[in-house]
Amino acid sequence: MSSAVRALLLVLLGAGVLLSSGDSPRREIKIDGDLVLGGLFPIHEKGLGMDECGRINEDRGIQRLEAMLFAIDQINRDVSLLPGVSLGVHILDTCSRDTYALEQALEFVRASLTKVDDTEFICPDGSYAFQEDSPLAIAGVIGGSYSSVSIQVANLLRLFQIPQISYASTSAKLSDKSRYDYFARTVPPDFYQAKAMAEILRAFNWTYVSTVASEGDYGETGIEAFEQEARLRNICIATSEKVGRSNAKRSSYEAVVRQLLQKPNARVVVLFLRSDDARELLGAATRLNASFLWVASDGWGAQESIIKGNEFTADGAITLELAAHPILEFNRYFQSLSPLNNHRNPWYRDFWEQKFQCSLSTTSQAGAGTAKPPCDPKLAVDDSNFEPESKIMFVVNAVYAMAHALHRMQRTLCANTTRLCDAMRSLDGKRLYRDFLLHVNFKAPLSPPGSENTVKFDQYGDGIGRYNIFNYQRMPGNDRFGYIHVGEWAETLSLYEYLIGWPRGTGVPTSQCSDPCAPNEMKKMQAGEYCCWICTPCEPYEYLPDEFTCAPCALGQWPRADLSGCYDLPEDYIMWEDAWAIGPVSIACVGFICTSLVFTVFIRHNETPLVKASGRELCYILLLGVLMSYSMTFVFIAKPSPAVCALRRLGLGTSFAVCYSALLTKTNRIARIFSGVKDGGVQRPRFISPSSQVFICLALISVQLLLVSLWLLLELPGTRRFTLPEKRQTVILKCNVRDSSMLLSLSYDVVLVVLCTVYAFKTRKCPENFNEAKFIGFTMYTTCIIWLAFLPIFYVTSSDYRVQTTTMCISVSLSGFVVLGCMFAPKVHIIMFQPQKNVTSHRLNLNRFSVSGPPATYASHASVSGHCVPTVCNGREIVDSTTSSL
Repeated sequence: MSSAVRALLLVLLGAGVLLSSGDSPRREIKIDGDLVLGGLFPIHEKGLGMDECGRINEDRGIQRLEAMLFAIDQINRDVSLLPGVSLGVHILDTCSRDTYALEQALEFVRASLTKVDDTEFICPDGSYAFQEDSPLAIAGVIGGSYSSVSIQVANLLRLFQIPQISYASTSAKLSDKSRYDYFARTVPPDFYQAKAMAEILRAFNWTYVSTVASEGDYGETGIEAFEQEARLRNICIATSEKVGRSNAKRSSYEAVVRQLLQKPNARVVVLFLRSDDARELLGAATRLNASFLWVASDGWGAQESIIKGNEFTADGAITLELAAHPILEFNRYFQSLSPLNNHRNPWYRDFWEQKFQCSLSTTSQAGAGTAKPPCDPKLAVDDSNFEPESKIMFVVNAVYAMAHALHRMQRTLCANTTRLCDAMRSLDGKRLYRDFLLHVNFKAPLSPPGSENTVKFDQYGDGIGRYNIFNYQRMPGNDRFGYIHVGEWAETLSLYEYLIGWPRGTGVPTSQCSDPCAPNEMKKMQAGEYCCWICTPCEPYEYLPDEFTCAPCALGQWPRADLSGCYDLPEDYIMWEDAWAIGPVSIACVGFICTSLVFTVFIRHNETPLVKASGRELCYILLLGVLMSYSMTFVFIAKPSPAVCALRRLGLGTSFAVCYSALLTKTNRIARIFSGVKDGGVQRPRFISPSSQVFICLALISVQLLLVSLWLLLELPGTRRFTLPEKRQTVILKCNVRDSSMLLSLSYDVVLVVLCTVYAFKTRKCPENFNEAKFIGFTMYTTCIIWLAFLPIFYVTSSDYRVQTTTMCISVSLSGFVVLGCMFAPKVHIIMFQPQKNVTSHRLNLNRFSVSGPPATYASHASVSGHCVPTVCNGREIVDSTTSSL
């Protein structure tokens, strides 16, 4: 910067300072030294209306100011830190306003502006210019307190390369080194605090909260960082309000409280407020009888002054405070001060009068409105009326950090002396900040034994993030309120929930827009509300891939107990011990027994006339088919497998084919005999011998076997998991063949049944002594009735595989019982109970009947046939089936 520009700025800044100061003298603390540190403290609170400054800020102002003076005294007495170099101070008041602080900070840069080359300014008489009231050259600045103040001051100081260390400014903006490249702080930025607050909300499942922030960088950037952390944890903001400089009236705070009351479900309110704003907001809530659970930043911290008079409103509040250890030496120092011995602090007398509500003036104060009593000489600051401010440690650390940086710089530039050399007198602020200040690393001064607090800065000039968590609660056993330490945050949250006292002794309050959904419900979000929803139950077969979606499980699957996914349902099939199996199996066993008895009877009486006349070869084939039909019950009840499925497809149609092929062969033989007699022929029909009948029967059976074999080759047998849409909770293990295909496989058997029925109907008028045709007819009529009833029942019961399988098994077994009852029961009855009828019949009177052709011819045929006895059927003479073995 050229000397001319410097001079111009000096004139302009000087005029600005004079205009801002008016006629009243500036209050400041100036202590000369080899190196001078500037200080900015909110000694006064923010004024109301046109007043720039308000009442004395006892804690954040006076205590912090005295902490800097205390630290300077300690350093000047320390022989190991800056030996031979004395530190001075130039401390100014910011009145808790950024604009006022900027005006005050102009004093720090005056020395830089007046550091001009004297040779460039020569008086008319040839003498050099003489500068009166030369300001102290500032090596660095400690402050400010509020982030808005630090931001304004940092923008000014960077122009003159003056390093700055704040002890309380936590705005995240100040971490931007492209804009605040000479700023550092012993406290962490607000995004650590915002993260800690969001984790506290998540720990108590407070997902719907309101926020209130102070206008300015501290509140606005802090609440912005909190909202980002809240979104990451699915925490929603019901309403966001601001208070501060633009609406400092009492009514504006009440308006904010009324806005908070518009969201009754948001019982938790997150505060990023300056201390004076927090006090005013609590007062407004008290006046409106509003009850909230406050979660506050370190702007509230653990200060008693904020909640004074609003204890019941603040009950249950959770507040954060930067983790700091008390400095006992400072406590003793501060308690030793009084107006009599503290002359270097021009604001101390005001502090004393305000704290003790008395007057140190010896003159009468009648014109003061309400006169204050004189201060008692015995008044003192002691443990009963003194509470150390929470950031005293950070003020001391900031002063020591600057001293350590100056010490290292002095050792580097002035290697041969402990005093300042010429290289240090014209201080290079840029080098001081980047090469020395950002690299300091030392144990916190005056820390208690055993503590490991370290003072250092990260690459952004920020301090280490550690917070204590306090709960403001009613003390047990009395009506007093106080702050209780309930946890800490240092990258992770540690809470001692059992120590937390909730308002009015209730449990953990809720702060949610909507009640949590049941485990089987999804959230249906309401328009415009991220945390408000309607709970909609999922279907029993649906799971929750996320809290907003019900997704159906695939067929054959069912949701897990926690609805996090689906699992394969166990396969259901008929078990042998089920009632659905016991019935059909019992019937089939009875059928086995009956069929075995018939087999036994026929084998034992195999050479009797009745058995021979019945066509014993076909009877045995027919009984084999009946046994096969009974065995199908066990095949259909068995657990499906590829082998079982192959047996089902092979055995069902084949068992019927065996039965009805034998019956068709019988009826076909009788029909051919009838047809030959009716046509007037006397020649014996062809292929009616037992061997021919067996061959014809096996040929008919082989057709079914061929069709089934082709089916098995074209569609390999196997199993499948089958689920009905209306019964998704049940998975049926079935064969991989459709029910319709199974019934189509019986088409050939239906043809056999129809042909048998037709032949049985054609031979229905045979006389009593040719009774097998009549029994075959009864068998086929009954079989047709069973099958006609079975088909609709089979399809109607398709929704329940147990009923369907049981129906099929019983129907197949009934078909076997029909054959046994109609075909074999009469024969067994004659064999067992009427043996006199089991003999060869005699020829009836031939004169009564006539046949075509010569008698001799017929006699010869009768002789060949052996015991052939003529009878009449439909007016024609034929052979009696019951007495002739054809």
